[in-house]
Amino acid sequence: MLHGVRIAAVGHYVPERILTNAELEKMLDTNNEWITTRTGIERRHIAAPEQAVSDLSVLAARQALERAGLTPNDIDAYVVATVTPDYPFPATAAIVAAQLGAKEKAAFDIEIGCSGFVYGLGVVSSLVRSGIHQRVMLIGGETLSKITDYEDRSTAILFGDGAGAVIVERSAENDLLGTEFGTDGSRPEVLYLPVGGSRHPIDRQAIDDRQPFLKMQGKETFKFAVTKMVESALSVVAQANMKIGDVSLIFPHQANKRIIYAAAKQLGLSEDRVYVNIQDYGNTSSASIPIALSEAYEKNMLKNGAVIVFVAFGAGLSWGAIAWRWNGVAPPKASV
Repeated sequence: MLHGVRIAAVGHYVPERILTNAELEKMLDTNNEWITTRTGIERRHIAAPEQAVSDLSVLAARQALERAGLTPNDIDAYVVATVTPDYPFPATAAIVAAQLGAKEKAAFDIEIGCSGFVYGLGVVSSLVRSGIHQRVMLIGGETLSKITDYEDRSTAILFGDGAGAVIVERSAENDLLGTEFGTDGSRPEVLYLPVGGSRHPIDRQAIDDRQPFLKMQGKETFKFAVTKMVESALSVVAQANMKIGDVSLIFPHQANKRIIYAAAKQLGLSEDRVYVNIQDYGNTSSASIPIALSEAYEKNMLKNGAVIVFVAFGAGLSWGAIAWRWNGVAPPKASV
């Protein structure tokens, strides 16, 4: 028998340091108008040199735990979606659980790039629905600034750091309405980190050639992103026996404002039904959707019974979407 599943709480954290477009003007051959026109980004948060992704993730997780009135040991498993783990191994999720004080809990990472949170939500929901776990913490966390080449104008302007967390738990009713996941691994070079794996280990030549930084083919990514966001969003809404007009709010991966609004236009969604915060954070990869969800929660934008859609694309190339009914989450406190 499959159990129902719900989101019990959300939380997020972003580093204190803010990197503005004005600062980037001093570092690169660029300007604020060029950046905002092409991406919609005005600022991004940057982790301190001593901050790893586990540090950001712990703070997001603590906020979610506090909002849910739970302790770290009330969580049966911890999952972190990230492409910037503390170490290649062990799993960053294990470090997060230990830092929170959770004892001997299941923990693992998901590495699928910007689609990480959506993939992760599907995975942890399955763990709960199947009865393996009663309650799972899912965190999307990134320190992309640590793999960004700040001499490359095409990518330096895009990325920021942060973490968002959700607690997924067993419920009498099932709020998971539809899922869609896919990949095309035939062209990893469209969006990838060239070295550091078994294909191309890091060596002196790679460092001299500035290869230990993420690389992206912007035009190819744009075309792929719009198409897959539209297709996967429509798929999960259809699975829920609904139409796109029944969706209260869509949470797209925050990669580029032009991509987001191009997809929204094809879906026939007005801008007020698409949550956008890329101007404040840049592209935070797997952290972007849970940060947006936590912000929307703080603004009291999520009403019980509302149908929402999470949709993302990213490295892999990968894409995914989930239709979800927001149900039974305690409203934010006035002080938040």
